[in-house]
This record gives sequence, structure tokens and C-alpha cells, in this order.
Amino acid sequence: MNWEWRETWDKLVSLEHLQNLGIAVGIFLLFLLFRKLFTKYIFALLKRMAKRTKSSFLTNTLIAFEKPVQWLFIVLGINVAVWYYPYLNKNDAFETIISILIIILITWGLVNLSSTSSLFFRTINEKTTIKIDEILIPLLSKALQFVVIAISISIILSKLGYQIDGLVAGLGLGGLAISLAAKDALANLFGGIVIISEKPFTIGDWIMTPSVEGTVEDISFRSTKVRTFAQAVVTLPNATLANEPITNWSKMGKRQISFYLRLTYDTPKEKIETVLRRVRELLRTHPEVHPETIMVNFEKYMENGLDIFLYFFTKTTNWDKYLQVREDINLKILEILEEEQVLIAIPSRKLYVNSEEDKPLEQLKSQE
Repeated sequence: MNWEWRETWDKLVSLEHLQNLGIAVGIFLLFLLFRKLFTKYIFALLKRMAKRTKSSFLTNTLIAFEKPVQWLFIVLGINVAVWYYPYLNKNDAFETIISILIIILITWGLVNLSSTSSLFFRTINEKTTIKIDEILIPLLSKALQFVVIAISISIILSKLGYQIDGLVAGLGLGGLAISLAAKDALANLFGGIVIISEKPFTIGDWIMTPSVEGTVEDISFRSTKVRTFAQAVVTLPNATLANEPITNWSKMGKRQISFYLRLTYDTPKEKIETVLRRVRELLRTHPEVHPETIMVNFEKYMENGLDIFLYFFTKTTNWDKYLQVREDINLKILEILEEEQVLIAIPSRKLYVNSEEDKPLEQLKSQE
């Protein structure tokens, strides 16, 4: 036993072994140097050339594979160093591990590239007659990533000696159990399909549901993200959202304004007619009021005034501009009322009190 240890030790400290070990380590360090030079000079040069071609796909490809290529130098360095080093047992298992590592790096780059496929699909929308809905773009991007990962896993399993056909058959037998366990996930998936097919909204739309109100930021297979006006992000399961009434405010062609203008009871009939006529004329000639529906009518008698009903629409649906238009119309109506010397009724009560002098003589005598 001591003789075997002695022989092993002599081999380890022998000049030939140290030379081989030094060369193997040198090979690995050389690949690390190549990695640094490639990243600093060659890859940077390729990215600059890609930017000059104005091809977003080429630029995105280089960025997506930048990290995987850097790790590829490390994997290749280990592989070459180990194959040169004569004292390690290079068997099929080692080759399989190296192959799996290369597959993982390629998958990493393809997943990175597919995450930028949204830009590719938007480019198709801009430069071709093929129109892809904004809702579908993030879903297609995620589906592409899923397909890349699924293919990669199947290749790795085949490298490890598993029979893919048998695995698929086994998954088919367990499909019922999986579907029961993933009932909610499937419901969300079908909810997403309903949202895509019916298109009640798209990314960037302002929607309101019983659960949330805000702007749609992202639609995935499982959920939809909505940013509220308080700048919080609410994530709603697609199954919940698909079963709720959805109001899409972004689909408005015009925006409604309706209110009552209450005048005092001592306003003369002629003044009321003049105010009605001038307010109608104001709305018909206003550049931001939609001309299709304009209603200005003396509608009803109230307890403390005469109600004029105004009902019309603004051309804009933008909230900020809508408020500006409404403010401008309100100020112009006030100008009309001031010019016609008509007062707006304020809720009030009048109290009539009879003094002792106003009482009839018979009532005064009865009190005595």
C-alpha cells in the first residue's frame, strides 16, 4: 500500500506531470485571456458595426449572446485543458456534461433574444401589411421563450439517455392529475385567450372594472397588470378579469358633460329665454364641443329655483384637456349670467314673522 502511494506521489511531483499540469492551466488561462480580449475589442467592434447597419435584430442578437459567449470561452477552456491533461479519465460522461453546458448557453442566448422579440413584432407591424395586435405581442414573446426552453430540455434529456417518447406518454397518463392541480392556471390561460379574442382592451388603454381602474401595462398568460392613478401596479388573474364588466374609457369618441344651472324664482321669463338662447349659441360655436348632441332646456321647478338642464359632449377624451374645456365653458356661462343680470339660486329659506301691530283687533281682545 505504501508502495502504491509512493508511486502516485512520484508521478505527481515528476517533471513531466508538472509540465502537463502547467500547460493545462496555461491553456485555461489563455482562454480566459481570449474571453477578455473578445469582450473588450472584438465584441465591442461588432456592436458598433451593428449599430451602423441600423438593424435592431442584429444588435439585439449580439446583446442577447454577449454573456453566453463569455461563458462559452470558460467551458471551451476547461474542455481543451482537460483533454490535454493526460492524467484525467475523459469518458463519455465528461463529453455529455460539456455538451449540456453548451446547450444551456445557447438556450440562454435564445431566451434573451426571444425576450426582445416584442421589438421584432412591432417592426413587422410598422414595415409590413401584417398587423399583430398589441395584446398578442407580449404573449407571442413569452410563448417563444417557452418553446425554446422546452426544446432545450428535451435535447438535454435525450443527451442524458432518457426516451422522450416514453416521457411524453407518461405525461399523458398524468394529464388528468396535472389538469386538476392546475385548474386555476388553466382558467387564467383561457381567460387570457378570451381577452385576446374579444379584445375589450389593449396595452395602454384606460379601463375600469369592479376590481381596478387604471392603465393596462402588460398582458401575460396568467394575469394582466394595471397601473392605477395612484401609480400602484395591480396584478389581476385573467380568469377574474374576463368574468367582470370592463369599461374601456380609451374607446370613447367624445366625453359627456351634464349638469343643472339653477336660477332664482324672481328671474323674468324674457331673461330666462335670453340665457337659454345665448348658452345654446355658446355651445354650438365652441370649437371643443361636439356638435352632434347639444341640449339646453328649462326643465323643472325646484323648491328654491328654476332648473336649466345642460347636456353635451366634448370632442376630446383626454382628462386634462376635458377639464380645461369644461372650465372655459363654465366661465363663459358666468359671463352670460352677469351680462344679463341673472342670479344663480342659492339654497335658502325665507321666514315671515307677524308683529303684534299686524294682528287683527279681535285677536288682541281675546288675548286680554
